[in-house]
Amino acid sequence: MITYLAKRIGISLFIVFGVLSLSFALIHMAPGDPSSLYIRPDIDPQTMASLRSQMGLDQPIWRQYVLWIQQVCSGNFGISFSQQRPVAEILAEAIPNTLQLTVAAFLIQLVLGTLLGVLTAIKHNTKLDFSISSFLLFLYSMPGFWLALMAVLVFSLKLGWLPSSQMQSLQIADGAWAQLTDRLRHLILPAGVLAAPFVAHTARFIRGSLSEVLQQDYIRTAYAFGIPARKVLFKYALKNAVLPLASLFGFYLPFLLGGAVITEYIFAWPGFGRITVNAIFAHDFPMILAGNFIAALAVVIGNLISDLVSKAVDPRIRG
Repeated sequence: MITYLAKRIGISLFIVFGVLSLSFALIHMAPGDPSSLYIRPDIDPQTMASLRSQMGLDQPIWRQYVLWIQQVCSGNFGISFSQQRPVAEILAEAIPNTLQLTVAAFLIQLVLGTLLGVLTAIKHNTKLDFSISSFLLFLYSMPGFWLALMAVLVFSLKLGWLPSSQMQSLQIADGAWAQLTDRLRHLILPAGVLAAPFVAHTARFIRGSLSEVLQQDYIRTAYAFGIPARKVLFKYALKNAVLPLASLFGFYLPFLLGGAVITEYIFAWPGFGRITVNAIFAHDFPMILAGNFIAALAVVIGNLISDLVSKAVDPRIRG
């Protein structure tokens, strides 16, 4: 197991290094110059040259690349061009907000996906199964930005049940309970929209897996011995049906993070995805590169978790 883990970590580090190098090359090949944001008619060329020097844009590309790799290895991502603050400080403020959103979305998809998957498997080939499966297919097919806009239109503008943006209200009553309630109200819409396609994926996966398990001989034998149906379903059938799903949870991490980019921007959620989009519009090279690094790290960590879970569930998998 240790050898397998070391091998997977080595491959993951190589992938992250490749993503960093490719991201650096693509960003510097793209049109536009970060210093152009500061160009004014009254700025003299010497001031612009000094500004480019402070940003490190006057150095050769290879030198900028070496400095960037050194900064990443030391945990220092440089200074944001647009905010004039350390990138690490900005990420430290934004990532916890994104984790709140992604963890809430993960829990929603896990609970709802499992319940709907079990329900459709029990009611296999019935009208209820067809209705729920059609609705799940609709959720899985719809773009995330469309679902977000429709959620804001219906639940915020029309019904007025939930807030449409930000993490908290402008005026919050004193007390921990009031603050927690306000945060949960702001979290429901973005977390629900982010979780929607994963609810559909989890439910359809469990439906197919559980329907297959329920046809196995040992399940029929359990029913024949008079074991209660609820015990057979949850103790024997569901336990074996969800084992393959455990290996997919690691893949949800990067996809949740990718979906959070659109969701956070639409709901004005002050997280990692929103600052990354703003950095792209501002040509903020350090912020963009740091965002790509975090995203690549999430992908390789998710794949590593999936590989480890798969090997733990099925020891026949060899490294």
